[in-house]
Amino acid sequence: MDLRLPDHLRMLRETVARFVRKELIPLEPMVIRRECERGLADTPLLDPTSEHHLKEETQKLGLWGIDVPEDHGGQDLGALAKCVVVEQMKYSITPFVIPPDSPNLYLLSDCCTPEQRERYLIPYARGEKTSCLALTEPGAGSDAAAIRARAKRDGGDWVLSGTKIFISNAKKSDFIIVLAVADAVPGSEGGITAFLVDRDTPGLSIPSSFPTIGEYHPYEVHLDGVRLSDDQVLGPVGKAFGPVQKRLSLRRAEIGARCVGLAQRCLDMMIEQARTRQTFGKPLADRQAVQWWIADTYREIRITRLLTYALAARIDRGDADIRRDAAMLKVQATEMVGRAVDRAIQLFGAMGVSKELPLEYMYRLVRVYRIVEGPSEIHRWIIARDLLKHGGEGMAHEY
Repeated sequence: MDLRLPDHLRMLRETVARFVRKELIPLEPMVIRRECERGLADTPLLDPTSEHHLKEETQKLGLWGIDVPEDHGGQDLGALAKCVVVEQMKYSITPFVIPPDSPNLYLLSDCCTPEQRERYLIPYARGEKTSCLALTEPGAGSDAAAIRARAKRDGGDWVLSGTKIFISNAKKSDFIIVLAVADAVPGSEGGITAFLVDRDTPGLSIPSSFPTIGEYHPYEVHLDGVRLSDDQVLGPVGKAFGPVQKRLSLRRAEIGARCVGLAQRCLDMMIEQARTRQTFGKPLADRQAVQWWIADTYREIRITRLLTYALAARIDRGDADIRRDAAMLKVQATEMVGRAVDRAIQLFGAMGVSKELPLEYMYRLVRVYRIVEGPSEIHRWIIARDLLKHGGEGMAHEY
């Protein structure tokens, strides 16, 4: 078994790494300053001019549509290639995402009708439209089955009512994938159903937002009698839970790659500081505590990178059930990067918590990762439930 990346992905990795060093890292002081200055507002951390420039440069480099199928206008390089790219991009704290932000790509690809494909999927895949997923509610976070938003039949239309909270990117999305409990219709089942809701649809509003720790600034989405035709139903009525679970697993692979990229940045900074900083006449590199911080961080990064690539490879193979591996990666990656940043700050001391370095920003950013896309406790429950149900049989033959 060859665990090395193939040559074309190694070349892709180097291309993205050069872009990050040249374009993203120089923007980090601006990102830190804008995050400080925005206070409770939702001011973007990237100014429009910089974001436009980054989009142009990544398009010139051929980095758009990495995992978009060829018949959608993309490169069809798969989830492993996407994770390689995301890992390199998150070596920097500059919050730039190469179009499209892909987990919704898979949900749309699985469920779109031919008409929806032309109206939503193709423009989204090309980076011409943006989207978000409206799942979480005041009483339904990790427990998606507790969704209370309702879609009722009224004549030939659907009417959506309810409130979603902590919805990332809702304000700048061209359309929102809304999950609601739908009335049963002849030939279908009642249950969780996905709807494509254009941002300017009457009855849809974004009345408030949630200033949070770090760069995240999600929104409340209110649905007050939003009227939709059958053309806006994404996938079969009552059958959205399965495709959405797949989408969430794909996002967890991406989060694994993000955590590896950020932790690698911390490790590189630690090594450089340990080599150059002296205390009591000796470099920090001679201190056993520092050596152990570096060794443990390196070890945990390697483990997490392998888990990330293994999950992405399973996605590319089309394996049907990846929930347990996705849950395992989510716990491992998000807790690993928290430890990596904490060690780096401890090594740098007072400078580590200053805004002269990106570590203070990272510290707050990565704390969110243990909550978004399912908290660690839920993922541990998923792993244990699966093992207790099926036992350890076959685990030695998974690879």
